[in-house]
Amino acid sequence: MAIIQPFRALRPKPSFAKQVASPPYDVLNSAEARKEAEGKPFSFLHITKSEIDLPDNIDTHSQQVYDKAKQNLDRFVKEGVLTRDEKPCYYIYQLVMNQKSQTGLVCVSSIADYDKGIIKKHELTRPDKELDRINHIKTTGAQTGNVFLAYKSEESIHKTIEDWKASHHPDYDFTTEDGIKHIIWAIEDRDTNERLTNLFQSKVPYTYIADGHHRAASAAKVRTTLGASAGPGSNYFLTTLFPSDQLHILDYNRVVKDMNGLTENELLSLIGKDFLVGKVDHAFSPRGLHEFGMYVNGNWYELVAKVGTYSEDPIGVLDVTILQDNILDKILAIKDPRTDKRIDFVGGIRGLGELERRVDSGDMKLAFSLHPVTIQQLFDIADSGNIMPPKSTWFEPKLRDGLLTHLIS
Repeated sequence: MAIIQPFRALRPKPSFAKQVASPPYDVLNSAEARKEAEGKPFSFLHITKSEIDLPDNIDTHSQQVYDKAKQNLDRFVKEGVLTRDEKPCYYIYQLVMNQKSQTGLVCVSSIADYDKGIIKKHELTRPDKELDRINHIKTTGAQTGNVFLAYKSEESIHKTIEDWKASHHPDYDFTTEDGIKHIIWAIEDRDTNERLTNLFQSKVPYTYIADGHHRAASAAKVRTTLGASAGPGSNYFLTTLFPSDQLHILDYNRVVKDMNGLTENELLSLIGKDFLVGKVDHAFSPRGLHEFGMYVNGNWYELVAKVGTYSEDPIGVLDVTILQDNILDKILAIKDPRTDKRIDFVGGIRGLGELERRVDSGDMKLAFSLHPVTIQQLFDIADSGNIMPPKSTWFEPKLRDGLLTHLIS
C-alpha cells in the first residue's frame, strides 16, 4: 500500500507566489529559460536552471551551475521570498486549464515504495539526466522538481480533499501567463492529515509515475549515495498524486528529418502495405486509436493501421509502437528513437500547427500526429512490468516549480 507523509514545505510568501512559480526545469532549454526569467528576479528558474545566471558558454552540468543554484536558493530564503512551514502539512494543488479542473495532493512519497515497485514505472531513464538531478539535489539539499503520480480514483480520498477545499481559503490563487489557474491550500490540521495518510495506506495499493521518472530515480539514488549521512527527509521524495479520472493525457507527436531516400509516392506505397492511406484537405488529428496523421510536402494524409499489423499485448497495441515498428523502423530506418538524431518529439500542447511549421521550415521532412495514450493503457503497461516506448505521454497542465519544495535535511 502507498506510504505518503506530510512535510514542511519551503514555499513562497503569498505575495511572491506568482513571481516564483516557474515552468518545470525539463520543459525549457537554457536559452528558453533565460528568456522566460528575463526581468523576473524571483523566478524559480534561477534555482532549477541556474546556468541562466552564468556565462552563456557554461557547461550546464558543471559543479559551478549547481553551486549557483544553492547560492540562489539561500538568497531567496535570506530575502524572505521563501519560508519553510513550521509543521508538516499536506497541500492541495488544483489546476484549471480550458475550464477543466484537476486536483492533486502534494506530499512526500516513500523511496522504499519506489524501490519495491509499489510506485510503478513505465519509462526507462537516461543516466546523464539522472546525474544532473542527483548533483542538483545533493548540492542544494532540496528536491525542487515534483514527481507527478497517478492513482486509481478513490471516493473517500476525493471527499476528504473536496471538504477541505470547500471550508478553507486557499493560500495561493493566481493565473499564469499561459492561462492556467493555480490554487493551493495547506492542510495544517493533524487529524485531516492522519486521515489522508491512512486512506492512502489502506485504499491505494499502487501509485503510478505519470511524469517525472528521472526526478524519482535521482531522489532514490541520492538516498543510496548519502548512506549513513542522509537526513530523514531523504527517505522520501516530492510528489503530487492525482486521481486517474481527472487526468488529461495529450498526444505526443513525431517529426522526422528525412524520408530515408524515398520520394513521397514511394513512401506512400510502402506505408500502404500496413495502413489504409487517404489524402485529406486539412490538418489531421486522429479521432481514435490506431489512426495517424502524416504531413509531408504540404500534404496531410490519414493513416489507419490494418488488422494484423500489431499485437494486442499492452505494448504492441500502443499507437507509438505501431508507428515505430511499421513506419519509423521498417521504412525510415529509425531503430532507436531515444538516440537517433533524425527524429524529434512535439508535445500535443503545441498543436498541429507546430508540426506543419517544423516541416514547412525545412527543419524536418515529415510529421506524424498520434492519438493520445489512455490512462488505462498506462496502468496496464506499468502493472505488467513493461516499459512504454520513449515520449509516449504528454500531460497537461503541468505543475509549477517553486511553489512547494522538499528539503532533504
